[in-house]
Amino acid sequence: MSQPIVLPLWLAGLLAGLALFALVSIAIGTARWFLRRRGERVTKELNQRFRLSVQPFKLTRHQALVDRLLLDARVLEAAEAHGRESGERSEAVLERVRRYAEEIVPAFNAYIYFRWGYRIARALARSLYRVRLGSVDANAIESIDPKATVVLVMNHRSNMDYLLVSHMVADRTALSYAVGEWARIWPLESLVRWMGAFFVRRNSGDPLYRRVLERYVAISSAEGVTQAVFPEGGLSRDGRLRVPKLGLLDYLARGFDRDGERDLVFVPVGINYDRTLEDRTLLLEKESAGAPPRDAPNTSTNRRSRHPVLTAFGFVGRNLSLLLRQQWRRFGYACVNFGEPLSLRTFAADRRIDFATLPRDARFAEVQNLANELMRRIGVVVPVLPVSLVATIFVRRGAQTLSLLELKSAVLELWRALESSGARLYVPRQDQDYAIDVGLRMLTLRHLVVERDGLLATAPGEGAILAYYANSIAHLVEAAEAKGNSPQ
Repeated sequence: MSQPIVLPLWLAGLLAGLALFALVSIAIGTARWFLRRRGERVTKELNQRFRLSVQPFKLTRHQALVDRLLLDARVLEAAEAHGRESGERSEAVLERVRRYAEEIVPAFNAYIYFRWGYRIARALARSLYRVRLGSVDANAIESIDPKATVVLVMNHRSNMDYLLVSHMVADRTALSYAVGEWARIWPLESLVRWMGAFFVRRNSGDPLYRRVLERYVAISSAEGVTQAVFPEGGLSRDGRLRVPKLGLLDYLARGFDRDGERDLVFVPVGINYDRTLEDRTLLLEKESAGAPPRDAPNTSTNRRSRHPVLTAFGFVGRNLSLLLRQQWRRFGYACVNFGEPLSLRTFAADRRIDFATLPRDARFAEVQNLANELMRRIGVVVPVLPVSLVATIFVRRGAQTLSLLELKSAVLELWRALESSGARLYVPRQDQDYAIDVGLRMLTLRHLVVERDGLLATAPGEGAILAYYANSIAHLVEAAEAKGNSPQ
C-alpha cells in the first residue's frame, strides 16, 4: 500500500499538461461567468438611467451572433453563388463564411465597457487634454425618436477620437466602432471586442467577405445598435477633411427599411485638437505617398528620421523626458461639437428613393449625395480652437514676421469673419485675448513659431506642421470668404 508508483516521464508530462489545461479552462470559464454576471447588473442599471439604452442585440452572445450570420438568407445566397463561380465545395465556402463572421462580430460586455473602458477613456483623455464639449444642437438631438438607430458620423483627426467621443456620450449609450486590422493583436483584440467594436478589413476585394460584413452592419443597425462611423475612412494626412468613402454608409443605407418601425438617424460630430499625437507621423506618411509638404528644403525638420515608427518613439521619449523633469504640459484643448441630425427616412422620402431597391449605380450615386451632405454637416461643426486660429495667420502670412499686436489684430479679424459665417469657435474662459495667448504659447513651446527681436515668425522647416493645424479649419475660412467675410 505504501510503495511508490513509478510513471514514465512522458506520461507524467502528459498528465501535468492535462491538469494545467483543465485549470486554465476552469479559470477562463469562471472569468467569463463573472464578467457576464457583472455585465447583466450594469446593463440593468444603465437601462434605467439612459435615454438611449443598451440594446439587447449588443448583449447577445458572440457565438449566437455568428450563428445568426451563418443562417442569414443573403449570406447563404452569396456563399452559394461564390461556390458556383469558384468551384469550391460548399463545406469549404461555409467554413470561410464562419471565419469571416468570427472575425467581424464583437463580444460586447457592459461591465468592461462602462466600468473599465469608460474610466480608462476618461482618465486618458483628461490627462492628455483639456477636454471640452463645445456646442450641441440639443433640441434636435432630444427630438430623435428613442426607437431610432443612431449613427454618429465624425471627422477623423486622431486615434484619440475613439476614446474622446466614447467619453463624451458614455452617459447616454455604448458606441460600436468599426476598427481596422491594426487592432487584431493579442490582447488588444479581445479588449476591443469586449468594448463592442467590430473588425473591418480595409479595401478587401473579397465579395464574400464584403457580403458578410454588410449583413452584420445591416442586422445590427436594424436592431438599434448605436454606431460611430468615420466617413473619411482614415486619419486626415494633411489636416483637411477627406473625401468620404462609401462602404459602410452604403451598407447602412442598403439595409435600411424606409417603411419599417425604426428610423436611421445620423448625428454629425466635429472633433478638433490643439495638438494631435500623430501629426508628424501623418505628415511623413503623406510625404512618403508622394505628396511632400510645402516647405521641403533640407532643414532641421527634414533631417530627422523619416520613418514614422521612429518618429513615434521619439515623440514618446521626448514627452517621458519632460514628465521626469516635471516640465510636461497637457496638449491644449480637445473639443467635440454635435450638429444637426439627419434622418435617413426623411432624406429618402425627400428624394423619393428606396436605397434597398435601387440599381447598384443609382444607389451609389445617392449614397454619394448622402455622404456629401453628412460631410457638409460635419464640417460645419468642426470646432475652431486657439492653435488652429493662430496657425492660420502664420500660414497666410508665409515668411512675414509679426509683432504680437499685429498677430492679435489679425487673429481677431479672422475670429470675426468666422463668427459671422456661423463657425463654432471655442473660447477658453470666454476671453479672446487669453485664447490667442494659449494658441501662441502652444506653438512656441513646440518651437513651431520663434521670436526674434520682439517679432514672431514661422520656425524654419515647420510650415507643414502649421499648415496641418490651419487646414483643420480651412474649409470654414473658405466658407467665410465665400460669404464676403474675408479676413486679411
